Amino acid sequence: MQKGRDLILVMGATGNQGQAVARELLGRGHRVRATTRRPDGEPARALAALGAEIVQVDFADSASLERAMAGAWGAFAVQNTWEAGVQGEEEQGKRVAEIARKQGVSHFVYTSVGSAQRATGIPHFDNKWRVEQRVRELGFPSHTILRPVFFMENLASPWFKPAIDQGNVAIGMKPETRLQMIAVKDIGQYGALAFERHAELADTAIDIAGDAKTGPEIAGALSAIIGRPVGFFQVPMAEVRKFNDDFATMLEWFDRTGYDADIEGNARRYGIRPTRFEEWARTVRWS
Repeated sequence: MQKGRDLILVMGATGNQGQAVARELLGRGHRVRATTRRPDGEPARALAALGAEIVQVDFADSASLERAMAGAWGAFAVQNTWEAGVQGEEEQGKRVAEIARKQGVSHFVYTSVGSAQRATGIPHFDNKWRVEQRVRELGFPSHTILRPVFFMENLASPWFKPAIDQGNVAIGMKPETRLQMIAVKDIGQYGALAFERHAELADTAIDIAGDAKTGPEIAGALSAIIGRPVGFFQVPMAEVRKFNDDFATMLEWFDRTGYDADIEGNARRYGIRPTRFEEWARTVRWS
């Protein structure tokens, strides 16, 4: 790969993972084509200001994917279960990979989920495993699969932040369960690494995380950072299941088994310093 010359296509570049990867690649001097459904939106304009070529893509539209991938040396692919649904995400993931192979992409990076390979029984984990299998079947010249764990950013999302604002980390998880988490910016660094060290990382899969904490430990850290008491509340699983059965199944798996990314080993092996939870939390504007 020739930095600044070979084109890297970043799918979903205005979402969490895609944006982190695009920004990291641009900051390192790579040539980036960024896809989005909203090319006129503020996130797309911000990437354009950093030097990205912005193209409009719909994951359901094969023609738009073919146009976006034309001439790309590498491609970073990510899809979203919560937008597309479990079946829709799987269809999108396979379609993107198939078109990338057809268009001659040399190095394909797919971001899956931590422990996808472990037959978890979690619908939005198992579908990503099937996409991984399809990527391998396609026989790219080289590919890398990244498997990030639970995003720290989830805690600042509408799913969790309202409860934190009211004084509780509310999650359907036992208080003794240690949850591995990752800051999205770390995914950006691993994404860039997957392209820059593509020969070394060819045909590999890496589970990645930055920290591990129990619910009460998360609450204690937030109390110190926010400057007011934050407690931990274990949401009854029946209530979580009313909201989303897939999410409830994941939380039950956290209690029973949990992720197993090698945080310290990855830091030594790949030279990426893991972002700890407290470091990430200090960057968030908590009310």
